[in-house]
Amino acid sequence: MADGATTTPHPLKARLGGRNLYLVGMMGSGKSSTGRPLAQRLGYGFVDADGVVEALAGRPIPQIFETDGEQGFRALESQVLQAIGERHSLVVATGGGVITQPENWGVLHQGIVIWLAPERDQLLARLLADPGARPLLQERDPGAALDALLEARTPLYAEADLRIKVGDETVNAVTERILEAIPGILKPHELMFQAPSAPQTTED
Repeated sequence: MADGATTTPHPLKARLGGRNLYLVGMMGSGKSSTGRPLAQRLGYGFVDADGVVEALAGRPIPQIFETDGEQGFRALESQVLQAIGERHSLVVATGGGVITQPENWGVLHQGIVIWLAPERDQLLARLLADPGARPLLQERDPGAALDALLEARTPLYAEADLRIKVGDETVNAVTERILEAIPGILKPHELMFQAPSAPQTTED
C-alpha cells in the first residue's frame, strides 16, 4: 500500500518517532505530488488514500460517487483511513473531504496534520484543468461550487497542526518548507504530540 523511500532519512525522522504525517487540503492543492518527495526525504512510506479507496472499491472515485453517493464514498474513505492509522512512518495524502467526518479526526490527530492551502483562484485553475476527475465540481458554475466547498471546509482545515500556503513554487520547495516548519510544533521530551489550538502559518 505504501511506496518505500529511497534516500537517506532526514534528521527530523528520529524526532517524529514514527508519527504519520497527514496532508489535508482541497482537491488540487498538491497533496499527492508533495507527499511523495516529502516521504522520500524523511525515509517514510507514502500512501495516497484516494488510490487505496479506488483499489478497495475496484473502480474510480467518480464511479463510486455515481453508484454509492457521497455518503457511500465517505464511509469507505473512513474505513481506509482507520486502516492506514494502524501503521506508522507514513506520509498520507488524504482526500479533500476527509476532514468533514468527525470520526476521521481521531485518526488524523494521532499524527501530524498539514494543511496545504493554495489561493482560491489557483485552486480553480487547477481543478478546471481536470474537471472529469472532480465529482463534487460537476456543476454549471464550478467557481460557485468551489466557493461553497471552501466556505464549509476552511474552518475544518484550520484544525490542522500546520498551515502551509502554496503558490507557484515547485513541489520540492513546498516539501522543504514543510520540513522547516515541523520542528516548530514538536515539543522536546514529549512522548505524545498535542496539537496546538490554531495552526501555524508559513509564507514566502
